[in-house]
Amino acid sequence: MAGIEIRSLRKHFGDLHAVDGVDLSIDDGEFLVLLGSSGSGKTTLLRMIAGLERPTSGEIRIGGERVDGDVPPRARGIAMVFQSYALYPHRTVFQNIAFPLEASRVPRKQIEEKVRWAAEMFSISRYMDRYPRQLSGGERQRVALCRALVRDPKVFLLDEPLANLDAKLRNTARDDLKRFQRRIQTTTVYVTHDQVEAMGLGDRIVVMERGKVRQIGTPQEVYEEPVDTFVATFVGQPPMNLLEVSDPSLPPRTLLGFRPEHFLPKGVAAAGQDVRTFRFAVRRVEYLGSDRYVYGSVVESGAPDATIIAKLPATITAAIPEGETHEFAVPRRALRYFDAETGLRRRL
Repeated sequence: MAGIEIRSLRKHFGDLHAVDGVDLSIDDGEFLVLLGSSGSGKTTLLRMIAGLERPTSGEIRIGGERVDGDVPPRARGIAMVFQSYALYPHRTVFQNIAFPLEASRVPRKQIEEKVRWAAEMFSISRYMDRYPRQLSGGERQRVALCRALVRDPKVFLLDEPLANLDAKLRNTARDDLKRFQRRIQTTTVYVTHDQVEAMGLGDRIVVMERGKVRQIGTPQEVYEEPVDTFVATFVGQPPMNLLEVSDPSLPPRTLLGFRPEHFLPKGVAAAGQDVRTFRFAVRRVEYLGSDRYVYGSVVESGAPDATIIAKLPATITAAIPEGETHEFAVPRRALRYFDAETGLRRRL
């Protein structure tokens, strides 16, 4: 196992700054998630750690050893799992898992022992004689992880390995992956655009945009204490509501931020709490089983057409008719404040 240190890392493709001055310390045994949309630089950063892209400038150290120069991927002590899984279709599951060991000329008996051990860890021992085409998406993912595991890497690098799975399989695979990483305690860097994966898997999350790191923190820190409006609206589903109001008690051009689950009918929100109240003009109510999403606008807002969302749990059964205006409220402890011009968090 090994930690990773990244200092002033940059990767330019002509005029495009795909990674632009990233500094990052990843602890030994940590599960770190790089979260961002397409073009944020997360995959380029992962590929530089792997040795598949050479940095324009900066340093990468794995286990204290500098690897950003001419150190090839095979000499970095890493194992990478891609979105496509990259399994050999003409090889059986056993042969796919054994391939990196065979390439390293590991003795046959040791290969068999390591392959069986990895297969048992991922509960795919009964598939050893099957070919990839005979497996489900989740089973193929487990084979790819087994193949990475038998190499005894210092670091696992995972590039959106769950992206090709359907929603039900992703939930199961996410749980399998987290339990596996906790069991082996190997440093893991995981790339995704899916905030649910990031929140569910990461010990810490790195939110990236346009090649830069916007915030690093635990899932709870990133969700509850966003450093700017980009993180506030990128992390969370539905996203954080942002509202500009005229309030002499606040600095000029201050945005109020609050999560949809904190925006509730006043009678519920105000129970034993200090709240801020709004008149909420309801446009549409969406029933989703365990929740109701209520879409509308705040009458007091400087932008009355801006959509505000309330997320009501099933335990709140009060009727919220469309086309009516209701009193909704947010506990003051749940309010976050941002500069409307810079987007940066204000500590008030």
